[in-house]
Amino acid sequence: MGDGGKLTAIAWEKAVRQLRGSRLASAPKNNTGGIVMKGSSRLVAMTLAAMVSFCGFACGQTSVADFYRGKTVRILIGFGPGGSSSFYGEILARYMGRHLPGNPTVITQHMPGAGGLTVANYVNSRSPRDGTEFAITSRNAVFEPLLGNRNANFDALKFNWVGNANIENSICISWHTAPVKQANDLLTTEYIGGGTGSDSLEVSIPKVLNQILGAKMKVITGYPSSVDILLAMEKGEVQGFCGIGWTYIKLRKAEWLATKKINILFQMALAKHADLPDVPLAQDLAKTPQDRALIDFLLAPQDMGRPFFAPPEVPGERVAALREAFSKTLKDPDFLREADKAGVEVQFTSGEDVQKLLERIHASPRELVERAMAVLR
Repeated sequence: MGDGGKLTAIAWEKAVRQLRGSRLASAPKNNTGGIVMKGSSRLVAMTLAAMVSFCGFACGQTSVADFYRGKTVRILIGFGPGGSSSFYGEILARYMGRHLPGNPTVITQHMPGAGGLTVANYVNSRSPRDGTEFAITSRNAVFEPLLGNRNANFDALKFNWVGNANIENSICISWHTAPVKQANDLLTTEYIGGGTGSDSLEVSIPKVLNQILGAKMKVITGYPSSVDILLAMEKGEVQGFCGIGWTYIKLRKAEWLATKKINILFQMALAKHADLPDVPLAQDLAKTPQDRALIDFLLAPQDMGRPFFAPPEVPGERVAALREAFSKTLKDPDFLREADKAGVEVQFTSGEDVQKLLERIHASPRELVERAMAVLR
């Protein structure tokens, strides 16, 4: 609501004062001097209450618009340019400003490091608490405090979750020249993959499979983004990538699939993608129900594939504005057309539902969490 909304709110407040003065002055009094509300007086009281309620809403909306008008909102991206997280953040930035009250300018800034922990730590400790900055990071990074990672200096439950842009089906792949061609080969043949940080999905799942299956998976970390890992695979620096999104490969590396440049070893998700019915899940490799439960726990974050979050302590009305603008942007036809052209899948999850998912995972049995910590140590 702009200046027109502000004027309307002022006019309604004036009307409230006038009605209150005229009606209350002429209202009958009881023997203690209190006002007796009868007939039209009750109607006036109900009208006043409704008007005050409307004014509160209108003034709140105007306040948010006034705050954002002329400002710059920054989306921090926890990885280097060119990867999936970068695509989501950059496309969101191009359209979200039209849906935020006051129509601020929205820009992106890359902040790679530690598999997404760098940006999460920054948002927790240094981002302004006013709604002008929010971020996207690795879905796994936000669970590192739960798993006892001392480098994760934040509480994910205290972030203000803006929303999620997709449900992720990651895959473990090997280059066509690598000796590992299928999942069972991992038990007998060394596999050398690439990774971003030591706490990323492409590191944690191989580590778990090594521990519970005796797999022979090694991961070289330090690559800034998924694009860098894929390039390293092409150059022969590594043999594969155990954590790239299926949609990314399908839409942006279709030539690899057509010419059989890669082998898809297994999927990393809670359920198989409809495109890959014959490719096993990582859970399918487990030998016991306990091992399967462990992998399920570690892959639960896949349901929040591209999570966007704001710092703690942002005023509630601005969190609500960010969430509503995020929701509207992900349904904006222009945004959807560009996302489709860029090869990114869009599956909206509200900030409130992301919060519920986090709470559910944090409520997992302590023995399961402790086993995950021991395996990943």
